[in-house]
Formats: sequence, structure tokens, C-alpha cells
Amino acid sequence: MLLLPNDIIEIGVDEVGRGTLFGPVVAAAVILAPISDANSGEYEKIMDSKKISEKKREKIATFIHKEALAVGIGMASAAEIDEINILQATYLAMHRALDNIAANTANTNIVYDLIRVDGNKFKPYKDKKYECVVQGDAKYLSIAAASIVAKVYRDNFILENVATNSNLKIYDLQNNKGYGTAKHLAALKTHGPVEGHRFSFKPISQ
Repeated sequence: MLLLPNDIIEIGVDEVGRGTLFGPVVAAAVILAPISDANSGEYEKIMDSKKISEKKREKIATFIHKEALAVGIGMASAAEIDEINILQATYLAMHRALDNIAANTANTNIVYDLIRVDGNKFKPYKDKKYECVVQGDAKYLSIAAASIVAKVYRDNFILENVATNSNLKIYDLQNNKGYGTAKHLAALKTHGPVEGHRFSFKPISQ
């Protein structure tokens, strides 16, 4: 099982979608309940979202939303990414996720001690203590949980966009979720980009 320190209350933060050609970058922030006999079995299933099948991710995300002390989600749109660059947009999405978790815990007695962030860069959030952890989603439960929540949320966001705008199917977004697959790149070459694409990203920007 990944690490979940029992001497502090921490928020795990992770993002998904930094490298896609379409759609937002999404961040999630998660405060997990302490490990107990009741939840340890499910906690053992939590790991880096990239190592879990889509079906399992959905089930684990449902468990996290139900059993976590708090969950927050934030995103930055493709237009915002083009305007301020992907790194700053990632920070923006993370801060929005933390704002969301603050709103969700405003009327509770939940107070956290540390923000633990996946990766090696983070823009300080207010006056809160934080720690960056390279490959944190493979080390800490809270970060892995955030990676799963963010991934499931973003995938569903893309699918909802395709469902309401069938023209997006020509880019095979329902399968690639915005990543630059061969089908996606071929469609871009034939049809060009549309709203929701990242015009500052290659090859769209070329």
C-alpha cells in the first residue's frame, strides 16, 4: 500500500491533461480519511491512475468521492492554456482545486497540515505549507487518489463534450481524450482545429 501518514492531515494534489491537444488541464485535491480496517482493502487498490484500467478507475473514483474527508476539482480551459501557457494553467487548475476543497470544508472542522503535490514544481497557495514529490502518485495515497479523481473527471468532461457536439467525433476524442494519436493528428491535418483545441501547441500552432 502507498503511504498515508497518520500523524498529519494532508491534501494530495495531482493533475491530468498537460500534454493533450484538446481540452482542459484538470487538477484534483483529496483529503483521505485515516487508514482503518474498514477502508484498507479499498485503499490498496489506489495507485497511479496511469496504471489502472478505465473501468477500475471509475470504481475507485466513486469510492474516493464517497469515503474521502474532502475532494476538490479545478481546471483551466484550452483558451486559458493558450493565454498563460501550460505551466501557469496547471498552477491555476491546482489552485482552483484547492479553492474548491476549501469551499467544501468551510463548514466542517477539517483542518489540513500539508499540501503534497505530484511533481517538482508548484506555485505557493496562500500561506499553506506544501511539499513537491517527484512521482508522488506512486508513493503517496493522497496524491494517487487525486490522480484518479482528476483523470476520471477529465475523461468524462471530454466524453460529455463529444456527446453534445458530434462534430468532435472526427477527431476521435471519445477514444483519445484529446491526446495526439495518429487519428487525431490526421483529422487535424484534414479538418483543422476547432474551439477546445490548444492553438499554442504543436502541430496546431505550426
